[in-house]
Amino acid sequence: MKSRISFLTLGVDDLERALRFYRDGLGLATQGIVGTEFEYGAVAFFELETGLQLALWPRASLARDAGVALGPPSATEFALAHNVDSRDEVDAVLEQARQAGAKITRPAGETFWGGYAGYFQDPDGHLWEVAWNPHRPSAA
Repeated sequence: MKSRISFLTLGVDDLERALRFYRDGLGLATQGIVGTEFEYGAVAFFELETGLQLALWPRASLARDAGVALGPPSATEFALAHNVDSRDEVDAVLEQARQAGAKITRPAGETFWGGYAGYFQDPDGHLWEVAWNPHRPSAA
């Protein structure tokens, strides 16, 4: 298999709330919710770096489409990482997320690998790490 990941889809319990968090709170660009004319089709897309897209889709729709039972959400299944260019930027992004309604699960601090990072959870519990890594600069 070639690495061709083009979408990261997060299952959400409240699509409108998730849209407001990512669009209004974090400032990610989107056309809003599309696909409402289709049963189980409502989704919101956000353009990320290098062509990668973030999709927000109701958890029930995602489970139905994948042919799996809708289970309870779990914050420990995976984490998204957002690398930035400085310690100050880590603090600023975590504060922006907090003001948007995120729960800070680990305040920013020094890491064992020589960087600086913290974590937040979006309103649906998805984990985001915000990190400055002196050994791997962001692609900004």
